[in-house]
Amino acid sequence: MEAGQGEQAGTGAGEQAPVWDVVVVGAGPSGASAAYAAAVAGRRVLLLEKAELPRYKTCGGGIIGPSRDALPPGFELPLRDRVHAVTFSLNGRFARTRKSRRMLFGLINRPEFDAGLVEQAQKAGAELRTGVTVARVEQHGTAVPDRRTVAVVLADGETVLARAVVGADGSAGRIGAHVGVKLDQVDLGLEAEIPVPETVAEDWAGRVLIDWGPLPGSYGWVFPKGDTLTVGVISARGDGAATKRYLEDFIARLGLAGFEPAVSSGHLTRCRSDDSPLSRGRVLVCGDAAGLLEPWTREGVSFALRSGRLAGEWAVRIAEAHDAVEARRQALNYAFAIKSGLGVEMAVGRRMLQLFERRPGLLHATLTGVRPAWKAFADITRGVTTLAGLVSSHPLARRGLDALERRS
Repeated sequence: MEAGQGEQAGTGAGEQAPVWDVVVVGAGPSGASAAYAAAVAGRRVLLLEKAELPRYKTCGGGIIGPSRDALPPGFELPLRDRVHAVTFSLNGRFARTRKSRRMLFGLINRPEFDAGLVEQAQKAGAELRTGVTVARVEQHGTAVPDRRTVAVVLADGETVLARAVVGADGSAGRIGAHVGVKLDQVDLGLEAEIPVPETVAEDWAGRVLIDWGPLPGSYGWVFPKGDTLTVGVISARGDGAATKRYLEDFIARLGLAGFEPAVSSGHLTRCRSDDSPLSRGRVLVCGDAAGLLEPWTREGVSFALRSGRLAGEWAVRIAEAHDAVEARRQALNYAFAIKSGLGVEMAVGRRMLQLFERRPGLLHATLTGVRPAWKAFADITRGVTTLAGLVSSHPLARRGLDALERRS
C-alpha cells in the first residue's frame, strides 16, 4: 500500500491524523495539474478521486495549443490523430473544407490522457487515493484542530486534514458548493463513440467536422481517433429532446446510423458568472468546479489545465500562510490571476456566443470565405494566440468582431 492510501491519509484508531499541505479533490485535468504544481514545489500533496482510474469522460478530446503548452514538462500526448483539415457545415449544408500543412491540433481519448496526467502528479510526489467520495469540507467546528487547517470529511466518516484544499471535482461537486460558485450558462452535450470500418476511418483521418447546428448556440462535431469516431453535439440546456434529435439526425446525415456506438453519454457544462467566487478561506476551486470554460465552443481542457496549475501554485502559498489575513491575500491573488487571463478569454467567448446564436450563417460564411478569419482560427487552435489575445492585440480583429456584431 502506498503512503497516503489507507491509514496514513486520514484518522486512524488512537492516532493523530497527519496534516497534508495540499489536498486536491478530483483527478481530472484540473485536479491532476493542481496536484502536480503543488507536488513539484516540494509539498505533501494528497489527490482524491471518487472513481477508479482510468475512467470514461464525455469529451471530444481536442487538444489545442493552450492545452499542449500547459502540460507538465516531458508529458507525451497519447495522440490518436493529428488534425490538418476542418470541414465546416451549416446544419449539414454549405460544407467547405479548409486545410493546413501544419497540424492544427491533436485528438486524444480522455481516459488515457487523464491517467497520464495523474501519473505525472504521482511522479512529482503527489499521493493518490481512488474510490473516495468527499461528503463535505469544514473550515470551522470540532473536526478542525486549528484555524490553519481544513477538514475534508469523506463519505465513510474519515477526516482528512490539510493546510489548503483545491476543488477540482466538477461543476456539480461538493467543493464548488462549499465555495459558493455561481453559474450563468448551462449546456447539454451528448456524444457517441462509434467504431467504424477501416475504409470509413481512412476517409476521416486527419480531418474533423464542425457543424453549426439548428438550435441557437448549438454545434456538432466529428473527431476521428483511429478506428473510432467521436461524434457529439452541444446546445443550451432546456430542450434535451431537441438536442437528442440533433445528434440522431447528425449521425444519420453522416451515414453512421448503421454502426453501433461503443459508448453513448451526456453531460452538462457550466460557465461561471462574472461575480462568482473562486475561493473561500483556505479552499480554492479550478476547472469545471469553478465554472471555467470557453462559453462559445465550451472548450474546457485548456481552462482546466491552466487554472489547475495556478490553483496548485497558490494553494502552496495558502498552505504557508500563518493567519487568515495572509491566506485571504493569496486567495485574492489567485482570483486576480484567473480573471486577468482566463476571465478575459471567457468574456470574448461570451461575445462570440451571442453573435453565433443570432447569426450562425454569418459566422460560417466568415470562417469559410474570409482568409484572415481562417488564419485566426488556425492560430488559436495551434496556440499562437488566444481568442482574447487576438481581439485585444489586433485592431483589425477587434474591428471585425465589432462589425459582425453590428451586422447581427
